[in-house]
Amino acid sequence: MNEMILLRHGETEWSRDGRHTGRTDLPLTDKGDNQARALVPLVKGRTFDLALVSPALRARRTAELAGLTTYDIDPDLWEWDYGGYEGITTPDIRQTRPGWFLWRDGVIPGDAGHPGESVREVGDRADRVIARAREAGGDVALVAHGHFLRVLCARWLGLPPEDGRLFRLDTGTYSRLGFERDEPVILAWNAPV
Repeated sequence: MNEMILLRHGETEWSRDGRHTGRTDLPLTDKGDNQARALVPLVKGRTFDLALVSPALRARRTAELAGLTTYDIDPDLWEWDYGGYEGITTPDIRQTRPGWFLWRDGVIPGDAGHPGESVREVGDRADRVIARAREAGGDVALVAHGHFLRVLCARWLGLPPEDGRLFRLDTGTYSRLGFERDEPVILAWNAPV
């Protein structure tokens, strides 16, 4: 693998409002569509040996508007399953759990569609994606979600998954992971187009 381009999906109503959006499948807002279209220069004219996209509508729409015409859906790219905190903002969670911090305190179980996931489980999925990417001969594109891609970055660098907390990632941005002297590095992070 040469380098991995990470595209975070464009804005949704819930991402705009700070609501935890794991497995709830929301469309992009008009701003989200525009953010996705702005990613075209990163994709246009490039050949990716592997392009993987989360099954979520917001990720697939971002991939298509950004110009990725050929890609595989990879369920490992789903966002963190927030369990009982799905659709809830951090300030609302802190009303019942003062000082709550996702990366340290995790989530509570939810319903059958949102059972919840630990940061370690998210890290295991990220490790599988990284292994698949490393098998590619050239460049790789991933279109996914904020918290998941933050965990993936931590794992790329050999850090524990909870260190994803160190890498803020906004909607509609791109990042690049690669190598320096055969060692995994961040080439660009949370970059606007």
